Amino acid sequence: MDFSLTESERDLVGLCRDFAQKEIALRAPQAWEEARCPTDLLREMGELGLLGVEYDEKYGGAGADLLTSAVLHEECGRSRCGSFAMAVGVHCDMASPHLYWTGSEALKERYLPGICRGESVTAVAVTEPGGGSDVAAMRTRAVRDGDDYVINGSKMFITNGATADIVFLAARVDAGDTGKRHRGISMFLVERATPGFTVSRTLDKTGMRASDTAELSFQEMRVPAANLLGREGVGFYEVMRVFQRERLVAGLHSVAMAERALEDTIAYVRERQAFGGPLSDKQVIRHKLADLATQIEAGRWLTYAACAKFAAGEECVREISMVKLFTGEMVNRVAYDCVQLHGGYGYMREYAVERFARDARLMTIGGGTSEIMREVIAKALLP
Repeated sequence: MDFSLTESERDLVGLCRDFAQKEIALRAPQAWEEARCPTDLLREMGELGLLGVEYDEKYGGAGADLLTSAVLHEECGRSRCGSFAMAVGVHCDMASPHLYWTGSEALKERYLPGICRGESVTAVAVTEPGGGSDVAAMRTRAVRDGDDYVINGSKMFITNGATADIVFLAARVDAGDTGKRHRGISMFLVERATPGFTVSRTLDKTGMRASDTAELSFQEMRVPAANLLGREGVGFYEVMRVFQRERLVAGLHSVAMAERALEDTIAYVRERQAFGGPLSDKQVIRHKLADLATQIEAGRWLTYAACAKFAAGEECVREISMVKLFTGEMVNRVAYDCVQLHGGYGYMREYAVERFARDARLMTIGGGTSEIMREVIAKALLP
């Protein structure tokens, strides 16, 4: 596995690192407190060429590779605001790939430049109120009517849903009674201003508060047939394909968030005086830190190994599921121990580690729960 970057890619990473530490780390926490997505930061990242870096240059991308995106996501995750990193991840790696991979040339020319510039925020709407991880149970319907599809239904837990200008929407184009539930699902590009599109409510979350999460509804919403992404009825497979990407990004964010929290905790125990010296002199503290560092490093290499397989086009659903399972649970163990090592201060809102612990809790839920990941891995082991 070759994880080396070209000179131009290293420059891009350096630019992202500088922006993450000077802008995201300073401004995103306030947005977290106000429970809003700082879209101004997204636009500024777009102006710097940090969004859609894998897309072709003719659309405003940088023509880079998955490794470059991976390192960029780590830099965003290290900013002490995992929720804004998630908003970026959804925009770049979970929503807009539906357009880049399966959209018509006309749609790509029309929408991708604005997406790369951060002028058009994107979201992907798959999960439904009664569906959760059971994507094939989708009830949102799209019925062809002349040159349009008429869509009715609702979606739940949609990241960027309240601020998105463009939503990539999954809907069923058959009655769902064919006996094969995963067939008959299609993806559509939907503009926020489309009549019948409603943000039903913005959800109030425990953590990840600098990325909005919303419930969306669609009533007699007419979408041009030209906005169909790919072939009708095979959208389930594209959803699953992008899910793999989403889980890799989740792994990168978990590793980066955990690493930054560990660094902050090391700095704290070096300064905190107790029982005649700094906490960092106590063997029980030192060994705990060693265990955490080892878990984080294991998560990083597991994630990058899966990234390499995914980039090479190899079958790697099992490996990616392992990434999501391991890193999601690892970042929560790190969160628990880092708060514990901060003592009473770890429970205070003024410390970044408290916000980190709130954000980390989502990582075993969103993008595929740990329980689902275990089942995917088990099916690969016991077909």
